[in-house]
Amino acid sequence: MAILSNGHQWKFSEFIDNKNYSFNKQKILNSLSKKEIDDAYSSISKWEGYKPTPLILLNKLSKELNLNKIYYKDESKRFDLKSFKALGGAYAVEKVTQGEKNITVATATAGNHGRSVAWGARRLGLKCKIFISEFVSEARGQAMADLGADVIKVKGNYEKSLIECIKQSTTNNWQIVQDVAWKDYMLVPKYTMAGYTVMMREIVDQIKNDKITHIILQAGVGGMAGAMVAGIARYLENIPTTLIVEPDSAACVMESIKTGKIEKIDIKRESLMGGMSCGEVSLVPWEILKNSVKHCISLPDDDIGKTMKMLGNSSFSEENIIAGENSAPGLISLIASFEDENIKEKLKLNKVSNVLIIGCEGDTDREMYQQLISQN
Repeated sequence: MAILSNGHQWKFSEFIDNKNYSFNKQKILNSLSKKEIDDAYSSISKWEGYKPTPLILLNKLSKELNLNKIYYKDESKRFDLKSFKALGGAYAVEKVTQGEKNITVATATAGNHGRSVAWGARRLGLKCKIFISEFVSEARGQAMADLGADVIKVKGNYEKSLIECIKQSTTNNWQIVQDVAWKDYMLVPKYTMAGYTVMMREIVDQIKNDKITHIILQAGVGGMAGAMVAGIARYLENIPTTLIVEPDSAACVMESIKTGKIEKIDIKRESLMGGMSCGEVSLVPWEILKNSVKHCISLPDDDIGKTMKMLGNSSFSEENIIAGENSAPGLISLIASFEDENIKEKLKLNKVSNVLIIGCEGDTDREMYQQLISQN
């Protein structure tokens, strides 16, 4: 087999089962309601330029792994922002401002969420302040500035940029539009997550009569993962096996699943999966994920560039797919799980499996994309 027989070992760091697994649709929809999900689709589907992003069959990979189908949701085609985040931040801006023009919105970001907030602010003619850590690339910072945002770089990691965002927003009476929740700040992150559920609505329409048996979801603070699980509860009749994938340097969902309570990770090194390098799961998605996630897996950075290159040169499908570094983990975890007989058995991966992978971004940092694929 071309992908699995070349001597390369696809790496993972840790795999766990959720001992508290119990998928309860009604409980999930108590955290993110059917109305909130439906309202988001009703609004976003009317935006200028809206169209569903492609759902691509990775037919070469499914044949090699002896799986029925592998679906890849290609968010590189989402508006002009090349990321699923376009659905969340921009929708939250629309919801919190309610047509008011004399408002400044602010957020902290590793890149894609900030672009969405900046884009949403520009759509509505609002001022926008974006706080980024020193680890965010110049290209990503410039992309937000090009959308009209005032970009403020903060020394330290993402958490430090968030602290500074909250501090300055409080002082200046700016409206924070954040995708992470904390005590007394729950509503706006729910708007963001509701925006993300548009992906699942599109997927249901695209798969027609097929059933998704497995879904692999990237997690940073857990917003996308929680939203997609809520989308499952809203739109799917069956309940797929859910696998959360995270960087091994910032596996905050995995560590929280182990103990049954939110655990904060002290990040010692930044991952190439920058948008997923978060030290603490957000409160709103945690309420959804803590019981509804069946398994978690963590990865090193080793195979990120290789996977991006293989997506781009049609190794996995008939199409050349431009995928950023945060799109690779789902595929890596699938292949690594397939190669480990114990995990493969736990996941029940077999010839009738239909696996859904979220390609959450394209080349949102073109220079980094070229650098990573050229090294492999």
